[in-house]
Amino acid sequence: MTSTIPIGVTVNGVDHEFPEPLSVRELLARLELPCQGVALAVDGAVFSKSRWDEPVGRGWTIEVLTAVQGG
Repeated sequence: MTSTIPIGVTVNGVDHEFPEPLSVRELLARLELPCQGVALAVDGAVFSKSRWDEPVGRGWTIEVLTAVQGG
């Protein structure tokens, strides 16, 4: 019997667990977060959109940032 270890991540300050590996893009879709007009920071560092098809790492802290207009 093989058991998988859940993927635990924090997104915008909220903890989440997923039973199977998923990409950053799949994570955003699963959490119903936008993929357009946003930037991501993973553990405090910019995570470029070209890497969004990479698997999410256990224990990552992800911030989804949107541009705010104004002055």
